[in-house]
Amino acid sequence: MQEDFKKNRPLQRLHKALAATLLLASAAVGPLPAHAQGVWPDKPLKLVVPYPAGGNADSTARLLATHLGQRLGQPVVVDNRPGGSGTLGAAAVAKALADGYTLLLDATAFTVNPSLFAKLPFDAAKDFAPISLVLQVPLLMVVPAASPLHSVADVIKAARARPGHLTYASAGNGGAQHLAGELFKQGQKLAMTHIPYRGGAPALTDLIGGQVDVMFSATPASGPFVKSGKLRALAITSARRAEGWEAVPTVAESGLPGFQVSEWNGLFAPAGTPRPVLERLEAETRAIVASPEVAKRFAELGVQGVGSSAPQFSAFLKTETAQWAAVVRTSGLRLD
Repeated sequence: MQEDFKKNRPLQRLHKALAATLLLASAAVGPLPAHAQGVWPDKPLKLVVPYPAGGNADSTARLLATHLGQRLGQPVVVDNRPGGSGTLGAAAVAKALADGYTLLLDATAFTVNPSLFAKLPFDAAKDFAPISLVLQVPLLMVVPAASPLHSVADVIKAARARPGHLTYASAGNGGAQHLAGELFKQGQKLAMTHIPYRGGAPALTDLIGGQVDVMFSATPASGPFVKSGKLRALAITSARRAEGWEAVPTVAESGLPGFQVSEWNGLFAPAGTPRPVLERLEAETRAIVASPEVAKRFAELGVQGVGSSAPQFSAFLKTETAQWAAVVRTSGLRLD
C-alpha cells in the first residue's frame, strides 16, 4: 500500500497544484456579480422620478414601470422625489448603488440644469449611464383664438413693431416652454416679455383669456384647446410635421431653419452599472416602446415614442445640453 501511495504522489501533487491555481484565480477575480450568475433581477427595482406625481414624466414612468416589470419578472416601483427642478431625485440616483436596481426617469431639465445652476450635487455627464430616450413631445406655438396673429411671421412682425410689448407665457422659469420662447426670440433678435406662471394650466388659462399673447406648450396640454377652438396653433416645434397635426407647419419651415424643441423623457442608471444589465434594460425598453399597446397609448397621449439605443441617447443629450447652454448663457438666466 505504501508503494501505491508513492506511485500516486506525482498525481496528488498535480491535484494540489491545480487546486491552488483555481483558488488564486478565484481570489483575483472575486465573487461573481449577480448578473453574471444569471439571477439579475432577483428583487424589485426602483424607478426614481424627480418630479411630482401626476405630471408627464410620472405618467411615462408608471407606464414604463408596468411593462418593464412584466418583462423582467420583478416589480418596478415608481418613487417620486420632486424638488430643485429635478435635481434632488437625480442626485439620489447618482449616489445609489450601481447594481441595476435603482433607475432614473428624467426629462428636459436634465440637460438644462447644468447651465441654470452654478453647482449641482452630481455631474450630469459622468454620474449616469444613459439607457434609452423613451419619448419626445413637440410643443405647439399657440395664440388665443381671437388673436390677430395667424402665423409665425405675424408674431415676428408684431414683436419688431413694438419691442417688449408682445408677451409669451410659460409654466415657469427654466422649463422647456420658457426656453423655447427664449430660443425663438434670440434667433430672431426680438424683444419679447416672458410671463412665468406656477404651472402650465394657469398659463394656458390666461392665454385663452387673452391676458398673454403667445405660448409654446406641449401638444398633450394645449392640443385639446386647439381642437376645441379656444386656441390657434401657428406652428409645431418638431423637426417634421407631427402625426395628428399635419395641417400645422413646423417652426423651421415657417422661416426659422433648424429650430427644433421637444420635451422628452429618458431612462438612466447610475454610472458603473454592469454592462450586461444596461444592455438588458436598453433592449427591454426599446421593445416596450415599439410594442403595439404602448405605441397606441403614446398616440392617444399625443407624444412620440422613440426607444433609442444608448449611444443615440448619449448623442442626443450632448446636443441638447449644448443648445440650452447657449440659450441660458445669452438670456443670463440663473436659478441659484
